[in-house]
Amino acid sequence: MGASESVPQNSIHEFTVKNSRGKDVDLSVYKGKVVLIVNVASKCGLTDSNYKQLTDIYSKYKEKGLEVLAFPCNQFLHQEPGTSEDAEEFACTRYKAEFPIFKKVRVNGANAAPIYKFLKSSKGGFLGSRIKWNFTKFLVNREGKVVRRYGPTSTPLSMEGDIQKELDKKI
Repeated sequence: MGASESVPQNSIHEFTVKNSRGKDVDLSVYKGKVVLIVNVASKCGLTDSNYKQLTDIYSKYKEKGLEVLAFPCNQFLHQEPGTSEDAEEFACTRYKAEFPIFKKVRVNGANAAPIYKFLKSSKGGFLGSRIKWNFTKFLVNREGKVVRRYGPTSTPLSMEGDIQKELDKKI
């Protein structure tokens, strides 16, 4: 169950995902950007600190090429119960998030979103490839390759050094 799934893609830039309103977003638009991908939930004990720090990190580094991509997920104790639009409104209203909030996804199991199958196959975690909880984070370099995976309790601010190091690298 926790085994890594083989995926044909080599970078996140080969995926198309849905935004919170169901419109296709080609992730190739993030070529040349450093990307932090996070599975988010609005009713988790980690919500407040993560959203605040994600907003801070994004504000600080977006002009230098950082993007934060948030994927709401309801797989962990049903902590993202509303619609994708509800999740986006929550993040943007309560935390002034300016980064994109995408359509709700599954991150584990047979119906996991293809982007999450790719992320997990690129960097396993403590429980093998499975995502163990909300706010698991993947740092992706400018070429679309996963360079680091962080557990739910790793705060966005604790990743600042790694983010800065990726931003400093030239393509």
